[in-house]
Amino acid sequence: MVFAISLAIAIGFVLWGVIAPASMTAITQMMLSATIGGFGWFYLLAVFGFLVFAVYLAFGRFGKIRLGGDDAEPEFSRTSWFAMLFSAGMGIGLVFWGAAEPLAHFATPPSGDPLTADAARIALRYTFFHWGLHPWAIYSVMGLTIAYFSFNRKLPSLVSEAFRPWLGKHVDGVFGKVVDILSIIATACGVVTSLGLGTLQIAGGLVHTLGVPDSDALHVAIIVVAMGMALISSMTGVGRGVKWLSNLNVAIALLLLTAVIVLGPTLFIFESFTTTLGGYIDNLSYMSLRLTPFSKGSWVADWTLFYWAWWITWAPFVGLFIARVSKGRTIREFIVGVLLAPSLVSFLWFSAFGGAAIHQQLLEGVNLLAVHTQDYSKTLFAMLEALPLAKTLSILALLLIVSFFVTSADSANLVLAMQSTRGKQNPPAWIKLVWGLVIGAMAIVLLFSGGLKALQTLSIVAALPFALIMVGLCVALYKALAEDERVLERKEKARRHAVDAMLTREPTLGD
Repeated sequence: MVFAISLAIAIGFVLWGVIAPASMTAITQMMLSATIGGFGWFYLLAVFGFLVFAVYLAFGRFGKIRLGGDDAEPEFSRTSWFAMLFSAGMGIGLVFWGAAEPLAHFATPPSGDPLTADAARIALRYTFFHWGLHPWAIYSVMGLTIAYFSFNRKLPSLVSEAFRPWLGKHVDGVFGKVVDILSIIATACGVVTSLGLGTLQIAGGLVHTLGVPDSDALHVAIIVVAMGMALISSMTGVGRGVKWLSNLNVAIALLLLTAVIVLGPTLFIFESFTTTLGGYIDNLSYMSLRLTPFSKGSWVADWTLFYWAWWITWAPFVGLFIARVSKGRTIREFIVGVLLAPSLVSFLWFSAFGGAAIHQQLLEGVNLLAVHTQDYSKTLFAMLEALPLAKTLSILALLLIVSFFVTSADSANLVLAMQSTRGKQNPPAWIKLVWGLVIGAMAIVLLFSGGLKALQTLSIVAALPFALIMVGLCVALYKALAEDERVLERKEKARRHAVDAMLTREPTLGD
């Protein structure tokens, strides 16, 4: 039932976009305005709360609990584990926004005058904010909840199962099915947003670097070819296809990152990283809860709320996937690994790509904003064009985007299929195929009905109901951890009493 209803909703969305794109655009824009106007504050409070909760779990009394039990061993090495969670978490977005977002904030900062040194500092700081601890806190909470109930409570890998300590067998009824359907729809919307961004940038790279004519047919061809590669990879399983692709992603990303640091303004990049990290830590709470009720500005809605909604829609996808590959880790190791390591890499990434872009615009006389204003997807390639070995770097960037695209689609097919089959760790291949075709069709429809703006709108609207579910998941996880801790304490107390009784009892003739 969950699979049928979710698939029907997704196909209905595709048909709506094909038959009446103007109606779809108008209604989704109306829903967007209502969501931002009424619930922007909730997004900010919820995501900040997820970060506080994740830090508490990592360094509190539950940190030593091992996912899968005391004897569980990790299935993957730390290198492969990190590569998989990073590739599934935000690979395409990092490449798409690496140079584009800092440059956008530099031209239109959240406060102060544009195109100044202060604007440059603020631009990188808010980029760190959008891609740092907060998104990975969302993934940590979701992934840890699924992993704990799956490996320690031996329940199916489903979001709804986390509510079983509260609702018992009622999870098997309407409530549980609604939660799982919302999880699937949120996953599909979040993945489609990323695949749409990847398609736009692959097309932009082909146009800017290789002179390929831009057209709708090019966008469709990119989605079809990349989704085909993803489906082939998904048939090989997590231990082969996703693992190999993730390791390849990290290798190419490190190569491209190193090249930009060495060939670009190296000292400026490292100084930007250092000073921006300090500013980020110093202003973390202020940025976390910043709205503009007095000036009625739209910057927070256009950027921060979009990102928070995007990460929330990605939460069931990334959370389920991270849970799938994290058995054997302690809660502390899980959260520190998921929260800190990718954040630090993201900070260095944006310092390199965003720092190089701002340096070219502010100090080198390269007019990147001329390209950036016309098409965000070409900003990266325009920035690389001003560096030595420009053609080689651009081709390397294209390869990285394609590889991230395929990995994200591959992982999404697996997670959607898992959610559609009561949490099966190795779902049937035909269900992966169906979901691959559906999310490919959704990406095509959204790109044709509004491009980047349509993708952002879908994420923000789809995230609201799932944000409420995630708040409930935090409470459910704490409740389960506390209950299991009490059980262990009682067992330990009984064991000590038994030992004490054995040591203090009077010896008998039989002894």
